[in-house]
Amino acid sequence: MPQAADPPSTVRSGSPMSGWRDVVARAGAGGVLAIVLAIVAIVALPPGEGLRTPVYEIGAVAEETVIAPFAFRVPRPADELARERDRAASAVAPLFRFAPDALDSVRARLTRLDSALNDVPVGTPEDAALAGERIRARAEQAGLSFTPEEAELLAFPSRREALFTAVRRTFERTLPDGVAPSRALDGLPATVRVGRDGDERNVATDAVQSWSDVLRVARSVHPQASSAVADGAYQELLTGVFEPSLRYDSTTTATRRAEAIAQVMPWRFEVRSGEKIVGAHEIVREEDRVRLETLRNIANGGAVGGIGSWRLLGAFLVDLAVLSIFVLTLAFYRPELYAQPRTLLVLGLSFAVVLLGAAFAVRGSAVPGVLIPVGAAALLISILFDSRIALVSALVMSVLIGVQPALRGGATLFLVLAGGVAAAFSVRALERRTQFVSSIVAIAGAYAVAVLIAGAAYGWSSAEMLEAVFLGALNAVVSVALAMALHPAAEEVCGVDTYLKLLEWSDLNRPLLRRLALEAPGTWAHTLSMANLVESATRVVGGNALLARVGTYYHDIGKLARPEFFVENQGGDRNPHDALKPTASATIIRDHVREGLELADTHRVPRAVRAFIAEHHGTSSITYFLEKARVRDARAAQTEAFRYPGPRPQSLETAICMLADGVEAAARVLPDPTPERVREVVDSIVHTRVESGQLRDAPITLQQLELVKDEFVRVLSAMRHRRIEYPGSAGITRAGAARGDGSSPALRS
Repeated sequence: MPQAADPPSTVRSGSPMSGWRDVVARAGAGGVLAIVLAIVAIVALPPGEGLRTPVYEIGAVAEETVIAPFAFRVPRPADELARERDRAASAVAPLFRFAPDALDSVRARLTRLDSALNDVPVGTPEDAALAGERIRARAEQAGLSFTPEEAELLAFPSRREALFTAVRRTFERTLPDGVAPSRALDGLPATVRVGRDGDERNVATDAVQSWSDVLRVARSVHPQASSAVADGAYQELLTGVFEPSLRYDSTTTATRRAEAIAQVMPWRFEVRSGEKIVGAHEIVREEDRVRLETLRNIANGGAVGGIGSWRLLGAFLVDLAVLSIFVLTLAFYRPELYAQPRTLLVLGLSFAVVLLGAAFAVRGSAVPGVLIPVGAAALLISILFDSRIALVSALVMSVLIGVQPALRGGATLFLVLAGGVAAAFSVRALERRTQFVSSIVAIAGAYAVAVLIAGAAYGWSSAEMLEAVFLGALNAVVSVALAMALHPAAEEVCGVDTYLKLLEWSDLNRPLLRRLALEAPGTWAHTLSMANLVESATRVVGGNALLARVGTYYHDIGKLARPEFFVENQGGDRNPHDALKPTASATIIRDHVREGLELADTHRVPRAVRAFIAEHHGTSSITYFLEKARVRDARAAQTEAFRYPGPRPQSLETAICMLADGVEAAARVLPDPTPERVREVVDSIVHTRVESGQLRDAPITLQQLELVKDEFVRVLSAMRHRRIEYPGSAGITRAGAARGDGSSPALRS
């Protein structure tokens, strides 16, 4: 079925502003780029790089006053910190808590043991051995171990009672005052803490009763001290039922020691922001040198007391905020750059080169601003895209460098800004390679002026200013050379067709154009005529005139596949289409677009030029063969078979090429090409293209369309002007007039 024509309102007056969602979506990749570049900035220019802190020897005289730019702490050496923590832990006295139930527990154990032994009957002395065995068995059940002799002694109630009474008296005299476990006081400090009745007090370690004090009291009340057997039984009774009334509180002691260790600060000094570390002409003391060394370590990236981590995070966020300006600017005003990730890669590498250059510059000159290669990045971006994007890039790069602590202050921001802006504007449209010389002059001049202004403002000496001017000129030369070297590779990566690339492809001696001139001379003549027409019209409406000319050169290269099937290449009266069906003829005609694109891919024709091949007919109909097919069989004529594949023109330049293609062909057959007749043809062709919707996707306004039509009329009228008749050519002219084309075959263009 025939395809419905597009609505008449096919000329665009501008693209609508994208919504916030589109901006956020586009800025996603830019956000990743900003984060990566912020990390590169942190690595290349650490936040503490700009703090140049002098470190003097102990006893030396300080040459300048050093003020702490921020608060910091001087850490203790590891061995000193370990000693201090050990000292703090050992200063915590061990805690012993009084157990009031200890004496009751001892009494209860003695009572149970006495009751158990009283149940052993003792008859005659001859039965003592048997009773002793029973007593040993009962004692072992209670945890005591007696020898047979000691057990026989305890078999007699009177002797056993005397020993038990002495044991009770011993513990009643000692346990209420507190007795520590055996060997519990060995190795303790001179003072311990004793907790009793909810109160704690310090007690000399020697004053605390131990097992030896219990034995001393026990000896004083020993009932049978002269008997070795009785003494052994007595000792076993004391040991077996003893329970200390002072118990070591290991948990509380460990907790208090941990708290004491935590109180030992890992730093020796705290220096407040703005505090004087050492004054000019003062003798440097040991603690002054330690403070100066610590400040220098922080400046070199060391993190002391958490300060370095916070400064690192803060510097990262500042860099990210500055880079976000660039990301959002592109998202709002140049969203097409986000369509190609490789373009973001080139922009990111440009920023990275500048940051790395700044890292070297800050170590190589007292005036680092004149060595940072912002000009190289701005030049490259200006060549690849335009001076506006280059200007924004230069501004953001300059601010990014200016906020780095290593370059903060002084004239760095001003110098970098001067060089970057000069580079961005020095090449607004690169039309010849000699323009790089003017770029060098412009950048070097900008640096020279900026150095003179900064030198006057900051009091530089003449020698310093002369050195900075020389380094600025050197930077200009290196930046331009670097941009020239990287330009071809950056073009390929971005897929951007710059003026220089188009200039190279405009060479009429390139293989494809030479073939077109030799194998399809009629098409070549049509192409050259169209190129002049398209270039003039594009220049009038402010388009890319060089792109228009070069694209027109290649728009019909697909006709090289079968040049004889196109009327401009046909000689005599023979037309090969006469032997073909209309559908076959239409296929050959429409295939010159596909075959042209294949040739363009083979010869690596620039992407912008390939668009002219695909779009110069849009999706218009092959009218001649469509009507011919309808004459034969109206039902068999399918519109799609007689329509070019498209797409419709997507740019101002390809839209003008489409219009010029029809206008030039129609004007060529005008028998009387007066300006009025040319105007009629131009109006008719343009009206037809607009009504059929072929300009619907092209960014061309109605005002621009009128300017294009006026230029077409002017150029065509000049190209098809009436010629004067020279003597001797009257016969030839009349012969040509008889054929109706106004010229003879020899003079036909």
